[in-house]
Amino acid sequence: MFAFGPSEANTPGADRANLPASSQSAKAAKIVDGMAGGGRTPMLVVYSRTDGSVLTEVDRAVITGRAAPLGAVGLDGVPAEAMFDPKGAVATVPVPVSDKLEGKDNDRVVTRVREVAAEGVDKPLRAQVTGGPAVSADLTRVFDGADVTLLLVTVLVVAVLLLITYRSPVLWLVPLIVVAIGDRLATVVVGALAPKVGVAVDSSAAGILSVLVFGAGTNYALLLVSRYRDELRVEEHRFTAMRRALRGVAPAVLASGSTVVLSLLTLLAAELTVNRGLGFAGACGIVIAMFFGLVVLPAALVLPGRWLFWPLIPRVGDPVAADRDGVWAKLGRVVSARPVLVSAGATAVLAALACGLFGTSVGLSQNETFRSTPESVRGAKTLESVRPAGATQPLTVVSSAATGPAVAKTAEGVEGVSSVQPGATSGRYAVTDVILDSAPGSGRSDATLVLLRKSLAAVPDAHTLVGGTTAGEYDVAKATGRDTRVVVPLVLAIVFGVLVLLLRALVAPVLLVLTVVATYFSALGAAEVVFRTVYDFPALDDNVPLLSFLFLVALGVDYNIFLIARAREDTVAGHDTRAAILRALASTGGVITSAGILLAAVFAVLGVLPLITLTQIGVVVGAGVLLDTLIVRTVLVPALVLLAGKRFWWPGRPEESAGTGEPGEFGESGAMSSLGSART
Repeated sequence: MFAFGPSEANTPGADRANLPASSQSAKAAKIVDGMAGGGRTPMLVVYSRTDGSVLTEVDRAVITGRAAPLGAVGLDGVPAEAMFDPKGAVATVPVPVSDKLEGKDNDRVVTRVREVAAEGVDKPLRAQVTGGPAVSADLTRVFDGADVTLLLVTVLVVAVLLLITYRSPVLWLVPLIVVAIGDRLATVVVGALAPKVGVAVDSSAAGILSVLVFGAGTNYALLLVSRYRDELRVEEHRFTAMRRALRGVAPAVLASGSTVVLSLLTLLAAELTVNRGLGFAGACGIVIAMFFGLVVLPAALVLPGRWLFWPLIPRVGDPVAADRDGVWAKLGRVVSARPVLVSAGATAVLAALACGLFGTSVGLSQNETFRSTPESVRGAKTLESVRPAGATQPLTVVSSAATGPAVAKTAEGVEGVSSVQPGATSGRYAVTDVILDSAPGSGRSDATLVLLRKSLAAVPDAHTLVGGTTAGEYDVAKATGRDTRVVVPLVLAIVFGVLVLLLRALVAPVLLVLTVVATYFSALGAAEVVFRTVYDFPALDDNVPLLSFLFLVALGVDYNIFLIARAREDTVAGHDTRAAILRALASTGGVITSAGILLAAVFAVLGVLPLITLTQIGVVVGAGVLLDTLIVRTVLVPALVLLAGKRFWWPGRPEESAGTGEPGEFGESGAMSSLGSART
């Protein structure tokens, strides 16, 4: 499969197929593509001097000489004409290219234009290529080699953390190799299936896929290895120990993994192509991570024998985690002594962090999406010094042919419109190019776009559609808001439903979902403070709140499940609720902390990419997982369980079924449960 499957998870055309089908921009693009001479988009070569001074006669001669070869590179192949601004400091050469170019084809054209534009140009004269195709090419370059970089950094982070966690020179290699193979298989499967089911997976989704597989896969590995180690302390035969360990952790892994998969699949109800692709790719990745965690990893761990844990080899008779007086047992005693104070203090910390959301703005312009400024953005800023900020990406207004002049006249009267120029016409449609005063994607640009659409809609029989790159970005932002309103309730309903089925309770799921939501707002608030003070980001990207919520709620509930499922197992085995939650904390505290730190570090790896969106997702999810691990799951949830007592399981009564074993509920009541009951 590795040899003959796709080398990448992303599908052709996914990076440009993100316009909502029902939007004006998508409909306008479809009409323009079908017109004679349509299907083109402008690329601008901007010439200026690095010191901002007026172009000399020699400079003008060089620029004029570049116009003809630049035109030959364009779509029509005819000589272009250099246009000099009245101040004489900037010159532009328009180079029309096909708007159907994508990926490497677009990158080759932009690279060629940049090469031709720079021939014979010596400092202080400079050539900068900007416009929609150039921005797309620079965005593509962000991901050039990014998958390899992201994978290598992720593997390094996971390797170091596993080595620290297991303190064994050999053991850490087994889960790392198993998860790495699972990640590669996920890439092959997604790359092969996505085109067949009609889902487009873009470069960012392909990068997040590896993060999800490594994060979830190593979490499942940590849980299984911890349980297997404990079973080896009460069972001589390692195959029996693994069987019991697997039966103990499988329900929790299946429940948590299914929650993540179902939550990701809610993105298929999204309007944006990029969100649907991420949902499909992530769901496939988590399914494969579960398979490798429950099938491949147990076999890989059990075959070598106990020496795999060297030098800390577990021996029969050694105390199990729940019976050792370690740091987590001591923390449990502190929480149980003052559960009201602890829960109030933890809630206050989360509320204080959430206050960082005050004053938060959402929405980045296209020029603000890069952490480092590429040539296309620098060229746009140079052009803004002499021409309207919207000149690099004009709006495309499509109307009925007869109303073209009326549409142009109406557009000229809209506040925020700099200039209007009639474009191509056909027997049925007329196209009008509209340049705005403000930069594409800015708040002023969006306000002007809304006003323009409203004004043009009043032109009789015009049936106007306002499209173009700038309008497309606005329509994508609106669709993101719609997706958030649809996906968030679905995710919460899924998480609540899975917890109800797993715990056979109603009170517990409500409290656990509330803690996850509180963690999300606290993480977003804490991250926003970091973005303002450390990174100096102007705003959150539109998609960050939705994707951060999805990952934090879906992945954060894992730790709820690991802790509370173990507590219920011990309750059924004969312990009261108080003793069960303290034993569960002692048993899983180390595992959950290790898993949380590892998952946070893996998501933080997204920060190696020079794209603000992925950096923000990585920081928000990383902060949320750490909060969930260090405060919510180890302090707040145990305190809430202690306060609720056996009412936590209502309407279930696991304490009353203690001693029955309830076979099949969480696996056999094996060595861990029977040993705990005997000692009690």
